[in-house]
Parts: sequence; structure tokens; C-alpha cells
Amino acid sequence: MSQINWVYIMTNKRNGTLYVGSTSNLIARVHQHRNAMVEGFTKKYGLTHCVWFEDFPDIDAALAQERRMKRWRREWKINRIEQGNPEWVDLWPKISRL
Repeated sequence: MSQINWVYIMTNKRNGTLYVGSTSNLIARVHQHRNAMVEGFTKKYGLTHCVWFEDFPDIDAALAQERRMKRWRREWKINRIEQGNPEWVDLWPKISRL
């Protein structure tokens, strides 16, 4: 059975600070961000809302997409979020049911 890999965007509010990450366990990783369990950028800036995520068939594809998105202009990241989540709703309820 192949493992699903994820790329996601965390924020603190609509049009706030953005963080792009990747993981093989989206539920656990977003839970960690929401509860400030790991030192780093998301804890420092209070990024507790996951507003976008996408699955990838393998870790190499997910990591490549994460690296690309980290180089994107802020405007492009906002456009990506708003394509599927125009209200910037925290997707945790959906993620926690995956």
C-alpha cells in the first residue's frame, strides 16, 4: 500500500503570515502546528489554521512541490488558497476526518 504525502499551507488569519510544509501524516502535523507543539516558524508566528492542502502519490513529488511553492511569490500562494478556499476557512475539521 502506498503512503499519501501532503503539501499544506498554514496561516494565522486571512492574508496573514503563510507557511508551506509537507508531511506524510497530515492529521498529526497540522495537530502539532495547531497546538504549538514544535519549536519553529509556525509556533513563533501563531500559524494554527491550515487553509490549503494537496495530496501527492510519493514523497519526492510532495517535496518537489513544497520547494517550488516556498519560492513562489506571496500573491501566487494566496491565489492557490483562494482557488479552493476563498473564505480562508480553517480546514482542520476536514483534515481530522481524513
